[in-house]
Amino acid sequence: MARRRPAVRLDIPRQGDLPVNTSPTNESGRVLVIGRSPGVLLATVDILRAKGYSADSTNQFDKVLDDYDVADLDVVVFGGMVPADMKGHLREAVSARNPDVIFVQGLAGIAGLIAAQVQAATTAGSPENGRVVYDAAQRSVRLVLDESAIVTVEAWWATSFVPPEPKSASGVVFDGRLDAGTHVVPLPDHVPPAASFAAVTVGSSVRVFTVGPMPDAVTRLAPASAADDRLPPVGRVTTGGDDR
Repeated sequence: MARRRPAVRLDIPRQGDLPVNTSPTNESGRVLVIGRSPGVLLATVDILRAKGYSADSTNQFDKVLDDYDVADLDVVVFGGMVPADMKGHLREAVSARNPDVIFVQGLAGIAGLIAAQVQAATTAGSPENGRVVYDAAQRSVRLVLDESAIVTVEAWWATSFVPPEPKSASGVVFDGRLDAGTHVVPLPDHVPPAASFAAVTVGSSVRVFTVGPMPDAVTRLAPASAADDRLPPVGRVTTGGDDR
């Protein structure tokens, strides 16, 4: 069963000081990713399972409550193209059965980014080793470490928004040990100013922030209701356990 933990909302990542190097509350938590794009959903599950999570995904919005034991979930992720009315319904229904569940709003249809958001949600807690600040004006990450730590900075950005399978690219900006003190890691120029994101991992803690927001033309594609058929049909995805 899910264990009680502080409520975490990642709909709008904080752009101020972010605590780092906290211990995960549940490294092998149960995660359900509810989205639309089959490729993104399956890739996200693969990444999360490789990281030790018990993860599944579905694009059968009306069958979530029948197909999954939502009372036993730790994290529920919503993709950006889940119809607004269905997302509201599922939030209410899942919360009623599982008041301790963590809801995460996916920032983009990028598997690695979604997995990083799940890690960020499950490593939230009190700071143990300094702080991380993202400076949007300078496009850089500033770390103040109380002690030496392994640090990774990774970036993702969208390269195509064509539904149902968006495309993206990624790159590791920094990966190595940093000594105690202040460090600045600039993002490279090839990370675009739109539809781009980054994650900072310090020890076992992960924090995600937006470098450039999604274009309005993309966010406007999100269906308002389950009856809204503006997007092309997709193949069915419902994973369960190890069955694919």
